[in-house]
Amino acid sequence: MNIVLMILLAYLLGSIPTGLIVGKLFYGIDIREHGSGNLGATNTFRVLGFKAGSVVTVVDILKGTIATLLPHFFGLEHTVHPLLIGMIAVIGHMLPVFAKFKGGKAVATSAGVVLAYQWPLFVMVIIVFLITLKWSKYVSLSSIMAAVFGILYTLIYMIVTHDWPLFVIVLALASFIIYRHKANIKRIKNKTEPKVKWL
Repeated sequence: MNIVLMILLAYLLGSIPTGLIVGKLFYGIDIREHGSGNLGATNTFRVLGFKAGSVVTVVDILKGTIATLLPHFFGLEHTVHPLLIGMIAVIGHMLPVFAKFKGGKAVATSAGVVLAYQWPLFVMVIIVFLITLKWSKYVSLSSIMAAVFGILYTLIYMIVTHDWPLFVIVLALASFIIYRHKANIKRIKNKTEPKVKWL
């Protein structure tokens, strides 16, 4: 019963539509009706600005972090792998029950899962993201590159430490991220993808 409750909590936590809440509560704007129409942090930056985008990014990261820590809170860390519960939150973020199952692209919440489980990898992924963003000005490409780096790092890490759950979950999360950026990849190829203007 506790496991079912924990899974439900993780999904509901991930389902919190941060961008929608911030937009409507503080700006009177439904960000689904502006920009890309996405509920994630990138569209929040684009529509509402740096401050709102930063808040949404931090909260979305924390959704993944808190969910990954739930097995510890429930005393079930030896029964259910924390990364699995973290991934449930990411699924909630992508398919939120509170926003008609149309959510974000899994980037920030996935990062939060990694933060809870292995913070050095989180730091490295952020560095890769920022370097790519500085060079390309594409948030989407930066997210994809960070995801690819995560796969390569955890593959090597698995070979050395045999931590195969980390590799499997990061591979799954990275796949979510890359798949949900399909339209962005096409726009990058067509040179129609918006670039950030604040970096």
